[in-house]
Amino acid sequence: MLALATAVAAGVVAAPVAAAGSFYDPPATLPARDGDVIRAEPADFYLDPLKLLKVDAEVNRVMYRTTDRDGSPIAITGTVITPRGEWKGAGERPVIGYAVGTQGLGDHCAPSRQLAMGSEYEGPFLQGLLLRGYGVAITDYEGLGTPGVHTYVNRVVSGRAVLDSIRAAQRLPDADLPDNGPVAIAGYSQGGGAAAAAAELAADYAPELKLKGVAASAIPADLQKVGVNLDGGLYAAFLGYAAVGLSAGYGIDMDPFLNDRGRALFAELEDHCTIQAVGRYAFTRSASLTADGEPLTDLLEDNPQFKAMVDEQLMGRVKPSVPVFVSHSRLDDVIPYGVGKKVVLDWCGKGARVKFDPNLAPTHVGGAVAAYPATFAWLEGRFAGLPAPNNCWAAPIL
Repeated sequence: MLALATAVAAGVVAAPVAAAGSFYDPPATLPARDGDVIRAEPADFYLDPLKLLKVDAEVNRVMYRTTDRDGSPIAITGTVITPRGEWKGAGERPVIGYAVGTQGLGDHCAPSRQLAMGSEYEGPFLQGLLLRGYGVAITDYEGLGTPGVHTYVNRVVSGRAVLDSIRAAQRLPDADLPDNGPVAIAGYSQGGGAAAAAAELAADYAPELKLKGVAASAIPADLQKVGVNLDGGLYAAFLGYAAVGLSAGYGIDMDPFLNDRGRALFAELEDHCTIQAVGRYAFTRSASLTADGEPLTDLLEDNPQFKAMVDEQLMGRVKPSVPVFVSHSRLDDVIPYGVGKKVVLDWCGKGARVKFDPNLAPTHVGGAVAAYPATFAWLEGRFAGLPAPNNCWAAPIL
């Protein structure tokens, strides 16, 4: 992000640049509106850790206001990126609210930090959006970079963070993006869940946005089923992330439910980014972490407090007000294909306009790569004003 700014009720006015090292520390008083910019500063975006491939764009790190699960205003951070070239499409330059996939729980894992370090694994997809001329707003989500624990896969908090990142991009003067132009949302995996949540929340939470569509792929729409699939597998750390993040967001103390090893592992998870955590905790069975020797997924199913918490994250109950694109690999080893298909069927049953695009790419990572070209093409159609494709009629047999 570029110059530091602070939002007040009368609008956004310039403010002094934050002192070194203090950017991620929220001020005592927050601005009046969700999406208002608190501060911003210039940043970089590298595609590689050696910092040899610098993306040619205007990059701004930004702190902005959003609303937490319980309705309290909070400050979170993100990144707004504007291509340097002129927008060559029809109308005003579109803005994509991009929801990143699993980054980890440590503050150093925040996308705004990883973009600057060249370690953001979704950098190539973001570059693809920029090469198409779109402005891009990327949220760090709650608790990544800013104080507190990252509320991983919390439906409401994640959806609001994405929608408010778009508002912040529109209100940041240095981004030079339209303040009332066309927007869309995209995300995969954790980001697919955040994008799907934004699709369900947008009509009520951010009705002023000119939202043309949402591309939400590999959606973790049913956390109970995803958790059962993760337990003891290569990506077991993601189950730990969910338990840590959700319990923090709901004010639940997990310690009484864990043994010594579990408490130590959960504490460690708060410091690790995705790649490190996946390797370190691969094939860990959650039953080895609990006080009673039962899997965490049993706790999430049988304990009324935890069951209600997980149930609140279920997607598909609210009809998206805009067209949606969903890609999911039948061979996904993280989020079962049936979970993604179920949310599609639920949305279709409510009359939503959905393009469901299954693929056969091996693994969760392969599914992301396979989804990229179709996502780009679908977004281009929305901004070109073409009729949104709808294959809800075929979804039951896909």
